[in-house]
Amino acid sequence: MTDQPNGAAMQATGRGRWLGLAMLSVGVAMIIVDATIVNVAVPSIIRELKLDSTQAEWINTTYALVFAALLITLGRLGDVFGRRRLYLGGLGLFIVASVLAGLAPSGDLLILARVLQGVGGAMILPSTQAILNANFQGRDRAIAFGIWGSVIGGVAAVGPLLGGFLTTYFSWRWAFFINLPVGLLAIAGTLHYIGESKDEAAKPGFDLPGFILITFGLGAFIFGLIEGRQYGWWTPSGHAFTVLGWTWPFASVSVIPVALASGLIALAAFVFVETRRRNAGRFYLFDFTLWRYRGFRFGNLAGTIVSLGEFGLLFALPLFLQAVIGYTAFETGLVFLALAIGAFFAAPGAATLARRYGPRWVVTVGMALEALGIVATTLLISTSVTGFMLAIPLFVYGIGVGFATAQLTSIVLSDVPVERSGIASGANSTLRQVGSALGIAVLGTVLFSTLVSGSSNNIAASMPGVSPACVQLVTNLVDESAGQVLPALRDPSQAAGAGFGGGAAALPPEQAACFRDPAFLAALPETVKPIEDAFVTATRFAGFIAAGFVLLGFVFSLLLPTKRETIGSVGA
Repeated sequence: MTDQPNGAAMQATGRGRWLGLAMLSVGVAMIIVDATIVNVAVPSIIRELKLDSTQAEWINTTYALVFAALLITLGRLGDVFGRRRLYLGGLGLFIVASVLAGLAPSGDLLILARVLQGVGGAMILPSTQAILNANFQGRDRAIAFGIWGSVIGGVAAVGPLLGGFLTTYFSWRWAFFINLPVGLLAIAGTLHYIGESKDEAAKPGFDLPGFILITFGLGAFIFGLIEGRQYGWWTPSGHAFTVLGWTWPFASVSVIPVALASGLIALAAFVFVETRRRNAGRFYLFDFTLWRYRGFRFGNLAGTIVSLGEFGLLFALPLFLQAVIGYTAFETGLVFLALAIGAFFAAPGAATLARRYGPRWVVTVGMALEALGIVATTLLISTSVTGFMLAIPLFVYGIGVGFATAQLTSIVLSDVPVERSGIASGANSTLRQVGSALGIAVLGTVLFSTLVSGSSNNIAASMPGVSPACVQLVTNLVDESAGQVLPALRDPSQAAGAGFGGGAAALPPEQAACFRDPAFLAALPETVKPIEDAFVTATRFAGFIAAGFVLLGFVFSLLLPTKRETIGSVGA
C-alpha cells in the first residue's frame, strides 16, 4: 500500500469508505467511553482496593492528564510517520493497558495502567481526526464529522450505563476487560478498510524541550490541584511529601504552591520555546499561529471550558448516588441513561440544523441546554432525590451534549489548512483533555473539601461522650473513602472493615480500639445524616461550579464563526 500525500487514507470508496469511518468511530468510542465508564465503577474500586479520595481522583485524572500531555506530540508524529500506523499502535497499546488495569491488584498499579491507557488514547484520537479531515470534503466532511462527534457524545453518555452493568453483575474489572474485543474489532477493520496517509511536507524530528515543558507543566499544575488537600495549600499539613527517597525540606511553605507556580512557568516557557522553534524552521509540537483562525481560537476556548464542567459532574454525581442514595453501580448507570438518550436524540439532527441555521447556532444552543440541565440537576440534589426525578434535567443536558459535541470539533478545524490538520487536531484534543483533567481536579477537590469540612463540623455534635480520637476516625473514613464509607456506617457491624488498608487492624491503636467501644458503635448510625447532609451540600457546590464553567463556554461559543457554509466548504 503506497503512502499518499495528505489524503486517500480510506482504502475503499463508496460504502467501503464509510465502513472505514465506522472503524475509526469504534476506536474513538473505546477511548472516550473509558473516560466515563469508570466513573460509576469508582465506588466499587475504592472499596475493593481500599483507595482514598486522592487516589480516586487520580484514577480518572491520570488518564486525562497523560492523554492531554501526549496528544500534541503524537498528533504531530502521525502526520510525519503515518496516521494509520499511529492509530493501529494506539489500539494495540490501549488493549494491553486495559487488560493490565483489569488485573490490577492495587490502586498504584491501576493508576499506572491508566497512564498506559492515556498513551494509547493519545495515539488514537488525533490520528482519527487527521484521517477524517484529510479524506472527506465538502458536505461529506460535515456528515463524517457529525457521525464522529455523535459517537463521542453518545458513548460518553452510555459509558456510565455500561460501566454500571458490568460492575454490578460481573466486576469493575470488566469495565476494562470490555476493551479487548472492541479493540480487536477496530484493528481488524482498520487493516481492511483504511489505508495509510501522512503529510509529505512534514519534517521528521522530535521536540524534546517542548515535550518536557508541556508534560511537566500540565503534570505539576494538576498535581497541585489534586494534592492540595493532602499536603496543604500554603503551609504543610503534616503529610510529608516524599518522592524517590527525597522529602520536601521546608516547614514554612508547602510543596503545593511551588508545584502550581512551576507548572504555570513551564507552560509559559512552552509558548516561548514553540514560537522560537517554529520561527527557526525546526520541528515543533504546537503551532500558535493556528490561533489566528477564529473557529480554532474560540472553538477551543469553548470546548476546553465546557469540558471542565462536563467531566467534573460525571465524576461527582456517581459518588453521591451510590453513597447517599444507596444505588448500585448499575442503577447509577440507569440514571445516566437519560443523558445518553438525549445525546443520541440530538446528535443526528445537529448536522441538519447546522446546514439550515449555521453550526455556531447549534453549538450555542447546545451549551445553553447543557448549562440548564446541570443547574436543574444540581437543584434537585437531596437525600431523597430519585433517578426518575433526575431523568428530565439529564435528558436536557444530553440534548445539549449532542448538539454541541457533534459540531464543535468540525468548527475548530473548519478553516485550518488540510496539511496542518494533524497538529491542529492534536491541539484541539489536548485542550479538551486538559479541560476534563482540570474539571475532575477542580470539582473533585471542591467536592471532597466541602464534604470533609461539613462532615467534621457535624460529626462531633452527633457523637456526645465519644473520645476525640474516635470522632476524628469517622471524619478520616469519610475523607479516605471519598464518602463511600456511608453504607458501612449505616450498619456498624461492617464499620470495622471500612477502614483503609487492612481495615481496623491497619488503624492506629487508639482508633482501632474505637471498634471495641460499645458507645462508639452505638453512635455510628447517628453520624449518617450529618455526613449525608454534607454530601448534598458538597455535590450541589460542585454542580453549580460545573454549570458556571459551561456558561462561560457558552459565552465563547457566541464568538464562533457564523457562516453557514463554514463546515461544508472546508477543503472543497
